[in-house]
Amino acid sequence: MLSKQILRSGTSNGANIEEALGGQSKKDFYAKLNIAYKELRETHYWLRLLYDSGYLKSEEAQSLIIDCEELLKINGSIISTIKKQKLSDK
Repeated sequence: MLSKQILRSGTSNGANIEEALGGQSKKDFYAKLNIAYKELRETHYWLRLLYDSGYLKSEEAQSLIIDCEELLKINGSIISTIKKQKLSDK
């Protein structure tokens, strides 16, 4: 069950970024990136849960969690930049 959840949320991020890249507008691009960010947050949760429940060893878990956190930072930075651009356009 947990493996299905992490597979879904982990792969959904990439799919949403692909959709964002093919977005029909800046608003669509921004919305898809926000969905991708939420899916990354969910993946981060599942990774921590898998570690806390003993399904992942410490080394595996830490590596995956750090990778996920880096993706969150990248995605969050893009979203923040877009948000600043929208505010300065007004």
